Amino acid sequence: MAGYTPMMEQYLSVKAGATDAILFYRLGDFYEMFFDDALTASRELEITLTGRGAGQEERIPMCGVPYHAAEGYIAKLIDKGYKVAIAEQVEDPATAKGVVRREIVRIVTPGTVMDSRTLGDGSNNFIVGAAIAEGRYGVAACDLTTGELYVTSFPATGEAVKNVLNVYRPAEAVGDDRAITLIIDALKPINRAIVTTVRESSDSAPLAEQFPDEQWSRHETVRRQAVAHLIAYLNETQKRSLTHIRAIKAYDSEAFMSLDAFTRRNLELTETVRDRTRKGTLISLLDRTRTAMGARLLKRWIDQPLLDKQQLDRRLDAVEALHQDWLQRKELRDELGEVYDLERLTGRIAYGTANGRDLNALKTSLQRVPSIQSLCHNLNAGPLTNLADQMDACQDLANAIELAIADEPPANIRDGGLIRPGYDAKLDALRDASQNGKQWIAELERQEREATGIKSLKIGFNKVFGYYLEVTRSNLGSLPEGRYERKQTLANAERYVTPELKEKEALILEAEERMVDLEYDIFLKLREQIGGQMARLQRLAESLAALDVLQSFAEASAERRYTRPSWTDGDNYDLTIEDGRHPVVESVNENGVFIANDSQLTRAEGSILLITGPNMAGKSTYMRQVAMICLMAQIGCFVPARRAVLPFIDRIFTRIGAADDLVGGQSTFMVEMKDIQVMTEQATERSLIIIDELGRGTSTDEGMAIAQSVIEYVHDHIRCKALVSTHFHELAHLENSLPGLRNGCMAVKESAEGVTFLRKLVPGAADSSYGIYCAQLAGLPETIVSRAYGLLQESGSLTAREAAVTREQGASYAPTPSSVLSPTSTPVLPPAIEPPASSPNGVFQLSMFAEPATPAKSAKATTPVQEKLLDKLRKIDVMRMTPLQALEWLNDARNQLTESGEA
Repeated sequence: MAGYTPMMEQYLSVKAGATDAILFYRLGDFYEMFFDDALTASRELEITLTGRGAGQEERIPMCGVPYHAAEGYIAKLIDKGYKVAIAEQVEDPATAKGVVRREIVRIVTPGTVMDSRTLGDGSNNFIVGAAIAEGRYGVAACDLTTGELYVTSFPATGEAVKNVLNVYRPAEAVGDDRAITLIIDALKPINRAIVTTVRESSDSAPLAEQFPDEQWSRHETVRRQAVAHLIAYLNETQKRSLTHIRAIKAYDSEAFMSLDAFTRRNLELTETVRDRTRKGTLISLLDRTRTAMGARLLKRWIDQPLLDKQQLDRRLDAVEALHQDWLQRKELRDELGEVYDLERLTGRIAYGTANGRDLNALKTSLQRVPSIQSLCHNLNAGPLTNLADQMDACQDLANAIELAIADEPPANIRDGGLIRPGYDAKLDALRDASQNGKQWIAELERQEREATGIKSLKIGFNKVFGYYLEVTRSNLGSLPEGRYERKQTLANAERYVTPELKEKEALILEAEERMVDLEYDIFLKLREQIGGQMARLQRLAESLAALDVLQSFAEASAERRYTRPSWTDGDNYDLTIEDGRHPVVESVNENGVFIANDSQLTRAEGSILLITGPNMAGKSTYMRQVAMICLMAQIGCFVPARRAVLPFIDRIFTRIGAADDLVGGQSTFMVEMKDIQVMTEQATERSLIIIDELGRGTSTDEGMAIAQSVIEYVHDHIRCKALVSTHFHELAHLENSLPGLRNGCMAVKESAEGVTFLRKLVPGAADSSYGIYCAQLAGLPETIVSRAYGLLQESGSLTAREAAVTREQGASYAPTPSSVLSPTSTPVLPPAIEPPASSPNGVFQLSMFAEPATPAKSAKATTPVQEKLLDKLRKIDVMRMTPLQALEWLNDARNQLTESGEA
């Protein structure tokens, strides 16, 4: 470092402690960056790059950001995957000898962001520690903003690592070399990357200090190592006491349903396949939570469906009680809506960043707890009563905040005005001194105006000159000589001081300075007092979050007409769903009626369903809805069905939709085969397998052979529940050779007038996929469609409907069309569904949702009054109406019809 200035030498020594981070080095009102950090920051943040002399011949690169706006710039760098080290002045410049000492006070990384505005209230931000020992893999996951810490272990395989990581979706990982390598390899196939840091070893000593009450003998070695890696890294980067991380929640991953990344994606649990947004997912449908901590817990419950019957029954009992009492549920929702994010509030308190407004938010939240407890008791449900009894209202903390903190404290705890009058006698005395001094100054201004006769004379204050008397230039002649001391000259006025004013100024400023310091000290003591009760607050937050999710399930279930599922007994592993519906697809059309379907996967009827039928007829939706109903039941929610008797599913595997892995160099067919390989390796008798269009992507003969082989393997070796769709209609013969398999297809009504996809699953096999018909719906030129039908005619493969279309388009032959239902058995259609007799081009696509029947020509048309009433009827929320409100609405409707003469 020879030749550099003292300041730059200090910078380089500080930088040596954070070589993998961009260093924000505090200089006055700016954070400055130098050398390569400056080049990177100027590029990523789009800020001006300058230079600075540092004792060398060449100027070094330099850029900077204002300290008060640094959080936004830091957030941008973190979002791009960088780490940021923050170096602050750690000694008073007034007493420092030479360059003011600076040290790194914190290193911000993607996994240690504390700003909830950056993260989003409804999302966790996990960092994981990982380790491998004796063939086992340990994972510790922590959200620094809430203090949550989970730890688990499992066999050290890539698929197992991937499945656990997809529960937490961590932003960062730390661990030994082998553990980190396995994380990177596991995430490659799904194109996810996280920031990683390799640590060769971790001292176990910090664990005893961080978790003084933990019995480490109950944790296997690999779990302790994972936690040790994580805590050591957090201590190094945060450089402060992590008092809110005190409890370890250990669990076995086998206690939850296993969902791989592709299953989560295909079922669209928390993000859609197409644009990776929340809208149109299961969580967006079920999220009626009123708190941010409830929203985060809901996501974890969806990510980890339970396998424990007792725990699930407790959840369902609570949901049922809330579901049946709309009024109590509404009151509970109103109370929960006033509760702030206790988890992150306690995190900020423990972290030392909470201000007066945060403490008031905590107080407001705690004051709601007694009412919430009372409502839970009123519902007379065991699980809700137990939940209420576990809640510690922490009224002592609420009272302490109420007594100390002002109703509207400033955002900055150094600005004063934090502490309520009457709380501290010494503080009140200083306030009186300050107030009296200001009154004296107001009186002095009045006296000086009278003595000089200058009505515009005024006394002002600024931080540079303190208090002063200001006189305009036109009135300077009226001032007595020798009494005033000139302090400052302005364009149109002069400013003066007097000995009396300077003396009083010293008393006022001293009182205000001492007042601010005293308020700050009082606040820190109160915050520290509350910080000592972290365990109580965190347990309360957990109970409130669980209650919030349960009422959210009840609210969504009541709104969507869901029913409580029941479980099969003992070794009975049958699955029966009556009138099942896809929850998300059903919700798309608020005014439509979803065409429901039954599902039976039983030992008597067959545990494998081979589904054939046209494109766009609803095969994928049907298969997904079975998986969704099973998953919803195992998170403790009611399900979209008239009746559901379900087994416990330990794993769900899905292969739905075509996708190339271009980055990995794998075709659609290879991706499908990889997915099926995972299924065959991990599926058990208690799993559910869903494969859409099995065997595509290769030649017909090879695809059909692979499809049959896979089906036979699932039937003979795995013996689990399976829904398989295919366009290989020839595979229908498997129903004769495999006793556990039966055929099903999506019903189609075809005639010379049109084709209707009925969206109804019926027994039997289809004889056409209607691919050319779908191409016609997609808008392909008539020349292409006609030629395709012609080629199909030459092969002798036309159905009656396809022949009719060919005739209509002028093809050379015209067989007599027949009106048939494929297959021959008649499905039970929802009421009021009447497929139209004809449509443009002779084709008709029935919606997934049942449309109201077209009135007969002879039917009387509705009047304007009737139309208006019908429109109101469609919009009212029946579930939210009281009986009295419903009667009033009906009476009003009758009166309107009577007045119009239509009653």
